Amino acid sequence: MDEMNRKSEELLRKIQFEESHRGRLRVFFGFAAGVGKTYAMLSEAHELMLMGKSVVIGYVEPHNRPETNRLVEGLPKVPAKKFQYKQLTLYEPDIDRLIELAPDIVLIDELAHSNAEGSRNKKRYQDVEELLNAGINVFTTINVQHVESLNDIVEGVTGIEVKETVPDTFFTHAVLKVIDVEPNELIERLEQGKIYANENAKRALRNFFVPEKLDQLRGLAIQRASDHINRYHSKTNGIQSKLLTIIEDTYPKMAEKCIRWTSRLAQGLGAEWIVIQIRSLENTATTVPLAEKLGAEVISIEAEDSFETIVEYSKMVGATDIIMGKNLTKKWYQKVFNESFEDRLIKRLNETEIHLIPYKEVKQRPIFSIQQLVEGGSKDLIIALGGVVASTFLTGVLQTLHVGSQNLMLVYIFFVLMIARLTSGYFWSALSSILGVLAFNWFFVEPLYSLTVYKEGYPITLLIMLIVSLMISNLMVRLKTRALTSKEKEQQMQILYELNKQYMLATTNQQIFDITTTYLSRLLDRDVVTYDRTGVKRSLSKIAAESSLESAEESAVAFWAVKNQKEAGQGTDTLSGAHGFYLSIVLEGKSLGALGVERNPEQKLENSQLNYLKLVMTQLAIVLEQSYLKDEKERIQIENERERVRSNLLRAISHDLRTPLTAISGIAETLGDEELALKQETKKKLLRDIQEESQWLIRMVENLLSITRINIDTMKVKKTNEPLEEIIAAVLSRLRKVYPEQKINTSLPEEMIFVEVDPILIEQALFNLLENAVRHGDKEQPVTLNIKKNEGRVYFEIINYGKIPVAQFQKLQNNLVMDEEAPVDSKNGLGIGLSIVKTIIHAHNGKMDIETNEGKTVVRVYLH
Repeated sequence: MDEMNRKSEELLRKIQFEESHRGRLRVFFGFAAGVGKTYAMLSEAHELMLMGKSVVIGYVEPHNRPETNRLVEGLPKVPAKKFQYKQLTLYEPDIDRLIELAPDIVLIDELAHSNAEGSRNKKRYQDVEELLNAGINVFTTINVQHVESLNDIVEGVTGIEVKETVPDTFFTHAVLKVIDVEPNELIERLEQGKIYANENAKRALRNFFVPEKLDQLRGLAIQRASDHINRYHSKTNGIQSKLLTIIEDTYPKMAEKCIRWTSRLAQGLGAEWIVIQIRSLENTATTVPLAEKLGAEVISIEAEDSFETIVEYSKMVGATDIIMGKNLTKKWYQKVFNESFEDRLIKRLNETEIHLIPYKEVKQRPIFSIQQLVEGGSKDLIIALGGVVASTFLTGVLQTLHVGSQNLMLVYIFFVLMIARLTSGYFWSALSSILGVLAFNWFFVEPLYSLTVYKEGYPITLLIMLIVSLMISNLMVRLKTRALTSKEKEQQMQILYELNKQYMLATTNQQIFDITTTYLSRLLDRDVVTYDRTGVKRSLSKIAAESSLESAEESAVAFWAVKNQKEAGQGTDTLSGAHGFYLSIVLEGKSLGALGVERNPEQKLENSQLNYLKLVMTQLAIVLEQSYLKDEKERIQIENERERVRSNLLRAISHDLRTPLTAISGIAETLGDEELALKQETKKKLLRDIQEESQWLIRMVENLLSITRINIDTMKVKKTNEPLEEIIAAVLSRLRKVYPEQKINTSLPEEMIFVEVDPILIEQALFNLLENAVRHGDKEQPVTLNIKKNEGRVYFEIINYGKIPVAQFQKLQNNLVMDEEAPVDSKNGLGIGLSIVKTIIHAHNGKMDIETNEGKTVVRVYLH
């Protein structure tokens, strides 16, 4: 019963995933508080209720505005959840309750609101997205300053940085209804206390509700709504644009400005856009999540040789516009000695438009940090000082051997090279370079034991020695960094290659999930878990005996990720209290499962690891989709096979039942006719005929009952290891009872043979074949049953004198409908007997064929 309930729940989940339709979003859009967004939303809700729609208030902000409060009355309301935060009671919409009620429309006020601590999602728009994914229509409100791509423009207009924003991609399929009033009318409402209380109103009049600012915000809101309508509801001009944004992590403010500018342009043009981040620091800036949130595809590249990479990539993707920042703080001498990046791009990409976004920002790239100094610790300090001491000692030895002074310098340079190889970072190699030059000057340049240099030309020599040492150490550190990066990428590519090889060999979904968790756990050195498309855990690879990903709470987070096709868990805005980070496996809008990775402050996921995980997820999604399609194909094949078996049985039964029943009915009618004076011998013959026909019907029922042993879902049977001699003995015993006078010749191998079969079904199949041979063969000649074994495969031969209609057998094999001239029934050969045989042999993965030769009919059955 528990197994049945589990299967029912899995089926219900699958139906919910596959048949759910996304709800529609209607946004009441304004340029400032008090324009009437909530009022308009509630008014429209009342109109829809009169039309018979089911409308529920999920959350409406209590503004203490009389007109708005009157509209709240009369609308059904789901009680909000309570959260305690620093002696405050906060209220948030109860999303689970709303999904359970499933009304036609839910009203959610203040879309950009940040949820209270302890909520499932950090942002209210994420709550709304859950409602939309559940197929519920949502009405909501938002102001223009809360649109992410306009954040920098709003800050420039108002002087206030808005923290609560909603990504533009959230409005992709939304309907925007602009709620507009004149700025003077809005200020008048504020002065009358209809928007804020007195103190708040005065503060707002001084800071935000200024006519000039409101005019600009109003124009911005109308322009944004117009762009939205033109983008999503009008025909395009047929020009396909592809935008490419170039950012550097050393200029985070510039990067944000370029990303928002490109987002606005992409929305206006309806264009695809890609962000290339030039990565030069170990910890990248937070602009990558912003770009992804606004709908961009993000690619990270190394700072070295980035120009050629950008040029080639731009050509490859066919970028029509490139957006990048123009640094206004660049010094004049930098412009003299270095050609600007944008000028080089124009020369190489003369058919691509370059858009420059001006900015003033100091490069956030220190030469070294305290952390980098401490990174090597005392070990690197000892190596650096020890290298200088060793080079000094070796130089002194070589000097006693009268080696030229020009060669003595090379000893120090060699040790600087070794120190750079053995230590981490630039600091220690640079320190050893300076100390090496000072030591050489102190011990080996006259006057000795002094930093003063009298000898002509030596100051220049020492300076060159210092420069060469620094350059060599710098090159060595860069080579080490490049080697480590290459090693990491090589390892990732090797894992990906091995994964793809294993995926090709996998035959089941379970194997695919197991392979994924095993390889990723080995690569990331942490616990990894996978879930299927119904949210059921399929595989968990653990590093330790116990895993934090095994709890029911973690499974709930994974189920949410699968259902909503979003990231969830640690490090995200949804269910961030989880121990794992969960990625939804999605292909062409369909959820195929989820991948969970252990993540905590001690086990962080670097951006390179996240990018690699997403690459693996793409491969995994393709493989799972192929596996699901394969399973679906097999299911259809099994269904077709079931249908063929059913059709064959029905056709055979229609003939086999009709013939003996007609005979029995006719004989009974003859015996019951009192006017006929039948002889005693005739009556006995008629009774024997009734008995024969009845026995035939009994055997046919046994045939039909044997089919019930075959699994109707998989068309497979339950096999056991059985001795072949016992099966043959049972078949011959049954046959002698029905045909006691028929001679049967049997040939068995001398060795004992065991076969993996269902003994009852194989017995029934052999009996049907032998009976068929007896009934349609020459009664004077024996029927031969040969059992042979060849190359580990067992097969049977049934030979009889006489010809069974081969044409009818072929029709049966090809599942063709028999014609009226050659019906397949119990009196004309084959019939249900061979239909049953074919089904049984097929269920055992066997094969059956027939041939006629020199007046004999030979039927062979092969078992694998």
